[in-house]
Amino acid sequence: MTERQPYRVVTRHPGFELRRYPPHLVAEVRVQGDFAKASNEAFRPLARYIGGANRSRRKNATAPVVQKSAGAEKIAMTAPVVQEEGDTPGCWLVRFVMPASFTAATLPEPEDPRVATREIPAQLVAAMRFSGRWTMKAFEERATALGRAVADAGFQPGGAVRYARFDPPWKPWFLRRNEVLLPIAE
Repeated sequence: MTERQPYRVVTRHPGFELRRYPPHLVAEVRVQGDFAKASNEAFRPLARYIGGANRSRRKNATAPVVQKSAGAEKIAMTAPVVQEEGDTPGCWLVRFVMPASFTAATLPEPEDPRVATREIPAQLVAAMRFSGRWTMKAFEERATALGRAVADAGFQPGGAVRYARFDPPWKPWFLRRNEVLLPIAE
């Protein structure tokens, strides 16, 4: 079973729920290109990273006092896979949320220089869930609706819209769980 990123529902509003996400670690890749190309291009290095293309920071202790690196470490897949517009036109950040069992000190170092790891601070986030295809149009329509619902509820956005995918590509499109997430200013 795939671990899901934890959160706590704070309140429900028309069109979205307000969630509190704890700090969490991500592995991310910055990609230039359109929405669909970015996710496809970033997926490969991220999948290799969690598949073992990394250097473990955990140590194996051996008798009497010698420590050596544990080598590569497989990392369990988690959900969702998150995509967010970068700071320049045509730039996307694609992220895998890391399992909660890791800390910044124990998360393996990526071998691929395109993969970066970092901690995302705790956030208050408005979330809109939907099923369907992973298209830019589908996400943009929901992002616009979420922005309006957030404004109507009296909240201010506090960051860029994120697009979250929870299911593998072979799952029928009408059964896929997707979300649009908008950080809220506190």
